[in-house]
Amino acid sequence: MIERSLFGPEHIAFRDSYRRFAEKEIAPHHEAWEEQGYVDREVWRKAGANGFLCMTMPEQYGGADADRLFAAAQMEVNAIGGYSGIGFGLHTNIVAPYIARYATAAQKQAWLPRMASGEVIGAIAMSEPAAGSDLQGIKTTAIARGDGSFLLNGSKTFITNGWHADLVIVVAKTDPNAGAKGISLFLVERGMPGFEKGKRLKKLGLKAQDTSELFFDNVRLPPDSLLGGPAMLGQGFICLMQELPWERLQIAIGAVAAAQGAIDQTLAYVKERKVFGTTVASFQNTRFKLAEMQTEVQIAQVFVDKCLELTVQDKLDTATASMAKYWCSDLQCKVMDECLQLFGGYGYMWEYPITRAFADARVQRIYGGTNEIMKEVITRSMGLAAK
Repeated sequence: MIERSLFGPEHIAFRDSYRRFAEKEIAPHHEAWEEQGYVDREVWRKAGANGFLCMTMPEQYGGADADRLFAAAQMEVNAIGGYSGIGFGLHTNIVAPYIARYATAAQKQAWLPRMASGEVIGAIAMSEPAAGSDLQGIKTTAIARGDGSFLLNGSKTFITNGWHADLVIVVAKTDPNAGAKGISLFLVERGMPGFEKGKRLKKLGLKAQDTSELFFDNVRLPPDSLLGGPAMLGQGFICLMQELPWERLQIAIGAVAAAQGAIDQTLAYVKERKVFGTTVASFQNTRFKLAEMQTEVQIAQVFVDKCLELTVQDKLDTATASMAKYWCSDLQCKVMDECLQLFGGYGYMWEYPITRAFADARVQRIYGGTNEIMKEVITRSMGLAAK
């Protein structure tokens, strides 16, 4: 096995600290959260109090000025532990960075400290019933009014943290006739008249994640709700594209960690489980399957670690991130299937972690842009754009 050299002592200490937190505050409750369909808000406040939210944000806004390796360490703990209901990653590594990078000083001060403390839970609303990977196809509009405010209308679906969210970054068209140049981002608060949340969506996996639909019916947004202020009007699509490499790499990070966690679970199981008078591990098929999976996961880990090095240096390009997202999520699903098979009938029982990991893995190939879209992005970088 290739020893990982990516993380320094401070990253390892943070990871160990977060693992202890998760074992105490998340693991004992996760099954109950799956049953109720959402994570209790109290765990968000506890995470904030312990410095596990918005670590990469500036200290003046409640963060720790940490690099993205701290975020990666937290993602790996969640993925290995099967804590799929925890929405800290999207809140910390997607929503907060949009505000930190593009918001006005007043917007940063209003939201980031409360996000870091866990008082406010963040979400981002891109996908719509008729527009997923194709962000230019969204129908939600935010039309400017004479007094500088905007009138928001439309709906969003598959929104992670949607039911709990106190603050949602909404992607909307401010000029429906301008294509990508007519898209802007808005900060929409819980309780605004006309803003309603639908029921929590019942999903194949991620059952503790409060995924929800959002509805906007003539929501009057004040002028200061435009993310970044007037200078950012019509710049939303550019912002989304700039953040996508890191967002897609996050999926790859979780995919590889979850796959390794599944291999570790399966290895322990086959050493103990006996059939025909011997352990499952004693069969050549079992050993070869595990050898194949471990080899592929090792290869993926090396690639992801190199991508992490690049993202810390702000050098990760969209095509390479797309490669990581598609390859690693495909591999994750393959590993989960092979591992579940080695569990036999018990692999089909929900109380076994491998079963939940199998169900949770499937969406990885869909969100963040489907893997088919990832291949299109890669081919364009190769000069093979479709005609």
